[in-house]
Amino acid sequence: MDEQLKHHLNSNRRHFLKKMGLGIGGLATASMMDPLNLFSKDGLMNPSGMNLPHFAPKAKRIIYLFQSGGPSQLDLFDYKPMLNKMRGQDLPDSIRKGQRLTGMTSGQDSFPLVGSNFKFKQYGESRAWVSDIMPYTAKIVDELCFVKSMHTEAINHDPAITFFQTGSQQSGRPSIGSWMSYGLGSLNENLPTFSVLLSRGTGRPFGQPLYSRLWGNGFLSSLHQGVQFRSGKDPVLYLKDPEGMSRNERRKMLDHINELNHKQEQEFGDPEINSRIAQYEMAYRMQTSVPDTMSVENEPDHIIQMYGPDSIVPGTYAANCLLARRLIEKDVRFVQLYHMGWDQHENLPNQIEKQAKDVDQATAALIMDLKQRGLLDDTLVIWGGEFGRTNYSQGVLTDTNYGRDHHPRCFTMFMAGGGIKPGFTYGETDEFGYNITKDPMHVHDLQATIMHLSGIDHTKFTYKHQGRRFRLTDIAGNVNHNILS
Repeated sequence: MDEQLKHHLNSNRRHFLKKMGLGIGGLATASMMDPLNLFSKDGLMNPSGMNLPHFAPKAKRIIYLFQSGGPSQLDLFDYKPMLNKMRGQDLPDSIRKGQRLTGMTSGQDSFPLVGSNFKFKQYGESRAWVSDIMPYTAKIVDELCFVKSMHTEAINHDPAITFFQTGSQQSGRPSIGSWMSYGLGSLNENLPTFSVLLSRGTGRPFGQPLYSRLWGNGFLSSLHQGVQFRSGKDPVLYLKDPEGMSRNERRKMLDHINELNHKQEQEFGDPEINSRIAQYEMAYRMQTSVPDTMSVENEPDHIIQMYGPDSIVPGTYAANCLLARRLIEKDVRFVQLYHMGWDQHENLPNQIEKQAKDVDQATAALIMDLKQRGLLDDTLVIWGGEFGRTNYSQGVLTDTNYGRDHHPRCFTMFMAGGGIKPGFTYGETDEFGYNITKDPMHVHDLQATIMHLSGIDHTKFTYKHQGRRFRLTDIAGNVNHNILS
């Protein structure tokens, strides 16, 4: 296309109005270069321009400990002695009610019921049931709110995880952390608003993979995508200066690049150019803030002991929990941990015991560490996977071994801090652990409740894309006021 014609085509009505006065692009750029000049009503940088939060938040920050693969609620938190009494007997049709199964067990000739090989006890004043493979979590049950009636429509990993993270089973929507970044903005201009940490469990080290789109920005500005912190020598990729380049030279280079980007933005009005400018500037500031945040050398011995010996091994779940606390201390708004390896289709007793050991001590330590620092009151911690596991054995059931298939009908999650009712158990399942009998809570209900705790009315928090107004909870979701303090 002729360059002159191209220039005139870009000078449409929207482009003309946008260039009048200061312009939206100028405001966005100014907010990134000097965010203290632009404030929302709560004194924080707010990129959405939607006058958020809608009301006073109880949770200023969120840590989401996502247990990828589907932890077995029946071996961790949802005690069902009936399954032990009926071990080996076939799942009654009156309980299954023709509900669909995955292709991995639908062809089985029988569905032998299996209780847990692990012992359960009640703990704390709340008398919550916890398996003996989660001893540290058992000690802090009075800080936790267990939701035993979670349910979802998705029965396979990829759509189920995507549903929890983005509100849709199809990929392409913004992740929950991106929505929070877009709506509420940053609390610390020197670190990403949305940070991501990954770890692989020892229970099933070659389990389900994870994809970066789970923490992607979807149709929101790329400024709001999750930034992954890695365990290698470069925690954030492409952050270091090239060899032989000084910091002053880097600053001059960025200034020249920004000048070119400003000219391009003024000509074409593409909002992604402002995002690019902001990302360059963030990367420059992160060169000093990230190494300081990632270093645990100055953590006292009693804190390392609290999180366990793996907390000084980069890339482990324990190390990531400790880093999550350090990020929260520096006012990172949303920290997402993904821990892989909970997909125990076979050899479950051996695998889940290792997997539980990975997370038990560090999860409890994180919650108590936040509490002792005065951060738990306004930090919401969420623990759970994408679905639960079946009450019948996948494959051959023996005296010592069994597996469990995916079960979306009911499963358990827990939360702590940030306005959640402590020492509380919500929802019930039947004596077979197959169906919900009281107080169901859907994925969209959880998302609506998380947003409510963050000061957001989920029904009013939308983004118009391709002619439709989208929101994290789609057209569903109810805030669960029963679990709020």
